[in-house]
Formats: sequence, C-alpha cells, structure tokens
Amino acid sequence: MKYGEKEIQEAKLEPWPNPYPDRNYTVEITFPEFSCLCPRSGYPDYATIRIRYIPDKTIVELKSLKLYLNKYRNQYISHEEATNKIYEDLYNLLKPRFLEVIGDWNPRGNVKTIIKVSSEDNK
Repeated sequence: MKYGEKEIQEAKLEPWPNPYPDRNYTVEITFPEFSCLCPRSGYPDYATIRIRYIPDKTIVELKSLKLYLNKYRNQYISHEEATNKIYEDLYNLLKPRFLEVIGDWNPRGNVKTIIKVSSEDNK
C-alpha cells in the first residue's frame, strides 16, 4: 500500500480550536474531485462537494477533511447518502452555528443531481 492510500484509509476528521470564537464568519470549502461508487452499478460517481459553515468553538483541519472526503472513492454509496453523511459527520464534529453541505453531482445517464443539506432546514 502506498503512503497516500494508507493516509486515506486511516483518515479521521480533526477539529481545531476556532481562533475567533466570539465572531461570526463564514468558512467556504470546495472539493471539486469527490468520487464514490454507485451502489447499484458500481460505476464511479463524481461530484463537487461544497461546504459552508459558521464555526462556533472549533473549525475543521483541512488536510483531515481532504483525506476524509477521499475515503469515499471506494465506497458504494448514493448521492443522497454521501451528502447527508458528510453533513452529519461535520455537524457532529464541529457543532457549528450554521452548516450547509451541497453535493453537486456530475451528470450520468443524462441525469444531473444536486443534494443540499442545511442546518437551517434541520432545526
């Protein structure tokens, strides 16, 4: 196993202290090379994952997020489940003031899917 594969396999999201916990500010992260496998066909699915959040006490360490997202590349998971799982894992880790995760899935079979999960919709 190559070192990058080992890092991805062992990846865990890592919280860091928010350097400005008394201030509202928005963190926007785009991950344009997300991939996973279709649970029905096994074909690869590709998406841009957009994460937007207002931190409270912690922020997510970016390398841990990158490795965590790369863990999905060999998982059989639907668009809906992947987007919701990413949201759930980040929400449970950070307990942010606001969180939104958008899975903007590339067309396959002439079908385009966008999945949006937001803390505003889940109060």
